Amino acid sequence: MSLHQFLSSKPLYYKKFDPERMRRAYRVVEGRLSLPPLVHIVGTNGKGSTGRFLAGGLREEGLLVGHYTSPHIFSFNERIWIDGREVDERRLEAAHRELMGLLPPPMAEELTYFEYTTLLAMVLFQEVEIAVIEAGLGGEFDATAVFPTTLTLITTIDRDHQEFLGESIEEIATTKLNAIQRRGIVGIQVHREVERIARSYPVTFLEGERVEEVAPLVREEGLPPLFADNLALALEAGRELGIPIDPRKALAYRLPGRMERRGNILIDVGHNPLSARALFPTLPSNLILIYNSYRDKEYGEILSILAPKVERVEILPVEDGRIAERKALERAIERVGLPYGEVGELDPHRNYLVYGGFRVVQEFFRRYGSSVL
Repeated sequence: MSLHQFLSSKPLYYKKFDPERMRRAYRVVEGRLSLPPLVHIVGTNGKGSTGRFLAGGLREEGLLVGHYTSPHIFSFNERIWIDGREVDERRLEAAHRELMGLLPPPMAEELTYFEYTTLLAMVLFQEVEIAVIEAGLGGEFDATAVFPTTLTLITTIDRDHQEFLGESIEEIATTKLNAIQRRGIVGIQVHREVERIARSYPVTFLEGERVEEVAPLVREEGLPPLFADNLALALEAGRELGIPIDPRKALAYRLPGRMERRGNILIDVGHNPLSARALFPTLPSNLILIYNSYRDKEYGEILSILAPKVERVEILPVEDGRIAERKALERAIERVGLPYGEVGELDPHRNYLVYGGFRVVQEFFRRYGSSVL
């Protein structure tokens, strides 16, 4: 069975979380994998951009680098990046065969989509000199946390995935910070509780002066201030590793769907109030917001944050069992006083923001790809 056939048999999301499943699987394969030094990235927002800045910056310094990120927008191959390129199908299939040879069949079957993909990335990363791996959600119990790591980066922490991580910032921060094995760097935070809790861990803190050093570069690109935080954190990781990184070269490495501009359309996979606040200062007025949301996200608060820059909301239908009920979303839009309707033909003379998470961005490209790619 090919990799894609095998993965298609697995649900993307499980309601029951069992962290022991990944630990059992890794115990089976760990003695047969030769892993490079790993930099682990955990946090609520900015993990993907921070990881790509770091991986790209290290590559520019002559290292053979791997980067593992998720989810993907266009193709599965986006999740595993080696030496500046998404992994190709031939190498993916070879790694799949190797991993299936290492795992007992019942164990391979029981692993989730994300767990199996994470192990697959480790098989491929045996060829690199250093790898940057991004947690899916959480920290200490995430599938990526089973591997020995050299350094842990903590991006901005806020409320998200409360059903798994807890309702309070203290609970969420603790489970993320518990992923630190040897040493960590804590990026710029919006909640003082995070810094207070972090002081009991072997960490250093990213200083605001470091962010100010790169802020002009980020503004030149029209990116929100959060990107300066992410770039500064990546540069600080390079210093900690003893490999100074050129900020301009690192900034050139970007992931799709992160503040990505395509003509009159701005596309961002953000989906929580923290990302909406970070995005807001860079937005033009009188936007048309193409939007949808998972039901467990704080879409009412997100809409209220974005509303002053939005003229109209166009709801993008998304076929997914986790998407918010249409009437509930409409009521939230009405509460912030915005007109709305279903998305239609794009007007080349209007500014659009496509926002609401990976599934929203995926559906937007599926529907409009030929006109915006």
